[in-house]
Amino acid sequence: TVELKVEMVGMHEKRVRKCLSKLKGIEKVEVDANCQKVVVTGYAHRNKILKAVRRGGLKADFWSAQNELLNAYATASASYGTSRFNNFSFF
Repeated sequence: TVELKVEMVGMHEKRVRKCLSKLKGIEKVEVDANCQKVVVTGYAHRNKILKAVRRGGLKADFWSAQNELLNAYATASASYGTSRFNNFSFF
C-alpha cells in the first residue's frame, strides 16, 4: 500500500487513475480529492508509482504524518472559522 499526496485541480482523479492503470501489479486505487490523497494497493514498487503519477503531469509526493496534521488543522480551522465568527463584524 502506497499513500500519495497529489495536487488535484478539476478532473485530475481520472488522470491519476489512467496513469496508474498502466502499471503492472496495481490492484486498487482510492482517490480522496478533498484531502488530495491517493491510496494505491498492489505489488508495484512505490517509486515506480510516484514516477508514473509525475509522468502524467501531476505534482505528487509520498503522504506523510505531517500531511495528516495539516489536513486536520485545515478542516478544524475552517469549520471553527465559519461557525464561530459569523456573528462578529470586523472594522
